Amino acid sequence: MKSSFVKVTVAVFLCLIFAWSLSQGKAMAFEPLKGNMSTFMPTKSVQITGDSIKIGLLNPFSGAAASSGELFFLTMAWVAHDINSQGGILVDGKEKKIQFILGDTQVKPQIANKVTERLILEDKVDAIVGTSGTHITVIAQALAGKYKKVFVNNCSFSDLLLDKDNWNPYVFQACPNTTQWMLAMGNFYSKRPEKKFYLLCQDYAYGHAIAEKFKEAIKKYKPEAQIVGEDFHAIFLKDFAPYLTKIQASGAEVIISSDWSADNENLVKQSRQMGMKTPIASIYVDDPNVLQTVGGPAGAGMVILQTNIPSINIPLNNKFNELWNAAWQKWERPYNNALYKWPANFLGSSAMSLYWLFDVMQRAKTTNSEKIIKIWEGDTYESFTGKLHMRSQDHLMLSEIFLSELVFPNKWFPNCAAWGPTVAIPRDLCTPPVINERK
Repeated sequence: MKSSFVKVTVAVFLCLIFAWSLSQGKAMAFEPLKGNMSTFMPTKSVQITGDSIKIGLLNPFSGAAASSGELFFLTMAWVAHDINSQGGILVDGKEKKIQFILGDTQVKPQIANKVTERLILEDKVDAIVGTSGTHITVIAQALAGKYKKVFVNNCSFSDLLLDKDNWNPYVFQACPNTTQWMLAMGNFYSKRPEKKFYLLCQDYAYGHAIAEKFKEAIKKYKPEAQIVGEDFHAIFLKDFAPYLTKIQASGAEVIISSDWSADNENLVKQSRQMGMKTPIASIYVDDPNVLQTVGGPAGAGMVILQTNIPSINIPLNNKFNELWNAAWQKWERPYNNALYKWPANFLGSSAMSLYWLFDVMQRAKTTNSEKIIKIWEGDTYESFTGKLHMRSQDHLMLSEIFLSELVFPNKWFPNCAAWGPTVAIPRDLCTPPVINERK
């Protein structure tokens, strides 16, 4: 009888300890990719209401750049579903699920200002994530500082976003800036035979920054290299022929481009229609929908530069690929096309930035901006593709940057070029100087 009594007492004691640990949030911590992703359907994602963690998703959801919003909606929905299916996050004394509220910027400054203020003042969001367009991100950062709300920049890259005029302590840049991208690009080409480069970029702040930073980086890592031409074109250009003719005549061995969305599509298509084989190197050149239109061999040799590439052979990244692709098999329009088949490019990198934000909230046990800042400054996070570090001085993410030459055939797509083996540029070789004057 005594033995049975002791066993029951021990069992009750262990149950009490387990219940107490749950109340402390120790047994309920979420882990990326531990949720039930087999039930995830982006077009039918369940929106949480009530007492929740509210995230403002700031991006264009209408107009010429609506495809950008479509992409970032998908990654936000994915991460929210993963965490919510695990029960949410213990913050401010309660287990809360994630609700995200859209702010459609239309990539127009006046509208962006209005919708960002609406997210903060009316929707009462706990943090804001976005956004496409440096000129829009500048507005969002200023309002984040004004209203003391954390703003996570995961898709604008101009260095000026971190200078003394535009940065404030509520801003966290969870993506590389142009200096990081181009230091990695310069280092990559320092170990390859190509020596003649042509710069073709969009005619606005980001395009000019890419050109200038590449020139600095290639001079540092490969001083014998030549810039054989440099042009800037209007955004959403229809006819690239005049520029491509100049590139053909220049003898360029590589085209360095900043072009995204429709411009990337037109540049790739028109260059191949003209019979050009000169590889294009950029952050955006691995779009499978574009590469399918030019045919498999025509896309081979192009070079993608990113923080997330499916061919990065790390166990957690492999798991991410497998879970994502399995879920994709059941998705409906617009997410059932080749662009979304794998979590490549900004699909993967934006998902990593969101998991990091919510992991910080989980460790801070609050949505309070000041406490989030305290945890995130100087933080190191193990992502799908390796360690990410948040620099204390200016809240810039530092990490390895990966490059991959597209190959055909490959295991990813049957009818277009895609990622080959990756080259990792170490963090120390692509870390930019601090440019703000934080006190």
